[in-house]
Amino acid sequence: MGIAERKERVREEMKQMITTAAMKMFLEEGYAKTSIRNIADSIEYSPGTIYLYYKDKDELLYEVQRQAYGKLLEAFKAGAVSKDPLERLEQLGKLYVAFGLDNPELYDLMFIIRAPMNVDEKLHQSNGGDTFAFLVQCLEECMKGNLLIFKDIQLAALQIWSMVHGLVSLNLRCRLKIMVPVDEDIRFTLFRAVEEYLEAIRA
Repeated sequence: MGIAERKERVREEMKQMITTAAMKMFLEEGYAKTSIRNIADSIEYSPGTIYLYYKDKDELLYEVQRQAYGKLLEAFKAGAVSKDPLERLEQLGKLYVAFGLDNPELYDLMFIIRAPMNVDEKLHQSNGGDTFAFLVQCLEECMKGNLLIFKDIQLAALQIWSMVHGLVSLNLRCRLKIMVPVDEDIRFTLFRAVEEYLEAIRA
């Protein structure tokens, strides 16, 4: 391994150490209460070291969010495998809901906390793009087969994403308690809501 390759490996290892520590603190302490100094202390480096890799906490949050979207995409690829596009769309919806239920703090960082303000707008647009594209690709197959009522694929993707996001967000903010029987598992209820919605939008 040459000097350049070794330096790059060290750089990537340091960035991974920083983002791992940042994600842990964002999840445990909350984004607002976490500072660059806190993160630096946790990995036993100076704040200046972190600034060599990330210009501020917003850029670090963006990177943590990017990694979280990667985890969601991995879940999609592993679980949404049906050859039937409608069945795969249902799998996607349930996987999304399950991800939010199983990772509430991480979901909050990804979708509910304010977007990083000091990150380039082009980066904002690309963050999570592969995950959204997975949904769009599934919808393209559905719409080519005239399986859904939608005519505009972007509006279809927006509606479906908004529906599952709404279910997860309402649950995270404890707004579904009045609607869900106390003896009923919330996961069962939200999965049933996904099934009913997808049935309603079939052509």
